[in-house]
Amino acid sequence: MRAFLQVLGNTLVANVTSSFLWFALTFWAYLETKNVLATSIIGGSYMLLVAVFGILFGALVDHMKKKAVMMLSSIITLSTYLGAGAVYLAFPESTLIDWGRPWFWAFAGLILVGGVVENLRNIALSTTVTLLVPGDRRDRANGLVGTVQGVAFMVTSVFSGLSVGLLGMGWTVIIAVVATAIALAHLVFVSIPEPRLVRAGDAAMPSFTFRGVLTTIRRVPGLLALIVFTTINNLVGGVFMALMDPYGLTLFSVEIWGVVLAVTGTGFIAGGAIVAARGLGRNPVRTLLMVNVGIAILGIVFALREWWWLYALGIFVFMMIMPIAEAAEQTVIQRVVPFETQGRVFGFAASVESAAAPVSAYLIGPVAQFWLIPFMQTDAGQRSLGWLLGPGEARGIALAFVVASSLLLVLVAVAFASPQYRRLSQAYADAPPPEPQAAGEDAAPDAAEPAPEAAVRSTTDAAVDSPLPGRIPPV
Repeated sequence: MRAFLQVLGNTLVANVTSSFLWFALTFWAYLETKNVLATSIIGGSYMLLVAVFGILFGALVDHMKKKAVMMLSSIITLSTYLGAGAVYLAFPESTLIDWGRPWFWAFAGLILVGGVVENLRNIALSTTVTLLVPGDRRDRANGLVGTVQGVAFMVTSVFSGLSVGLLGMGWTVIIAVVATAIALAHLVFVSIPEPRLVRAGDAAMPSFTFRGVLTTIRRVPGLLALIVFTTINNLVGGVFMALMDPYGLTLFSVEIWGVVLAVTGTGFIAGGAIVAARGLGRNPVRTLLMVNVGIAILGIVFALREWWWLYALGIFVFMMIMPIAEAAEQTVIQRVVPFETQGRVFGFAASVESAAAPVSAYLIGPVAQFWLIPFMQTDAGQRSLGWLLGPGEARGIALAFVVASSLLLVLVAVAFASPQYRRLSQAYADAPPPEPQAAGEDAAPDAAEPAPEAAVRSTTDAAVDSPLPGRIPPV
């Protein structure tokens, strides 16, 4: 646990930095362009890149030492932030803010890539929970991970808005470069005890391919359904991602909006703390679906009127329940998937779940900009939907929230009634927690040589090609 807490602290620094620059980019892009289409493209591109590279990231986590993976992530992120700084210095800001020219997208793209590569570290962090935390405490450890994400969100929400509003985007990039370099330097001295590098079925399974990852997932009954259930949540998440900042910046100045996000970001901390203290109950799968029900209801009501306190309260509750959903999914995967293949499963989950958000984000941007917002500003729009949404400047965005959330509520109801939900719940109950340390517990951490190839293959093939003891056969 001491080693895990050190890794968690370093990840906090890295997440604060990437979130700081990501929030600043979103604020800066909307304020300079006044166009929700630009912010939806930026947000959708981020999720699309996460989806494209998730499987590759997961395979890298399984094939490399976890500390090496985190070092690689920090080095790439630092390089992209330096590149973004060079682009900013190369052009006057009056040229850079033209979102129809390539320099705007080159600047935004470098920042996006740095943020996307940060997910490589987060996938590795999920596997270190299995590596370093006893099985009966992993749900609470996942709650601590959610708390760290909440702290990062809260801190960066304040400082991103203040930095863009008071210092400008140039100094904001400089701050991110310095902080990333500090996190990288600190990581050099962080120890992650890992007995030996275990590879699963290298000769039999193409681990870097979509088909190879599905081979692993199908060994566990209902695991694919879990990923589908979580993907449902991201359908409405894409709408929130594209439109929450424009809606908030309609109600608040950029400096105040950053403070609002920081205050509501305490919901992340509260949700993670609840999981850390109380766990997830006997069936985390049911907890995950109940969270989706809450998100759907929340998305319907939190923008029905253009009241700042209603919106702020809704964001707080939304952020409080999101760490519970994340912890539930991670706890299930950490229990039913062998440690040596968890990286690719987490990476696959990130790819599939993230693929939903860019679809909805890319769709909702032009729909909101060219149809919903103009429609709700007309007399016809007010006559037809004014009874529900009331008057205001951003009623078109509110309509998008209501429609997306209503669809989510229907989809979650279908998921609750599905046989896959019952099978996965039973699989979780029957599966013993995996203990990866047992395979190499006699070896010195970070210094042991891998077992001979034949021995490694025979051990890991058994983990991949045969159901683990106590698990029901694949359906």
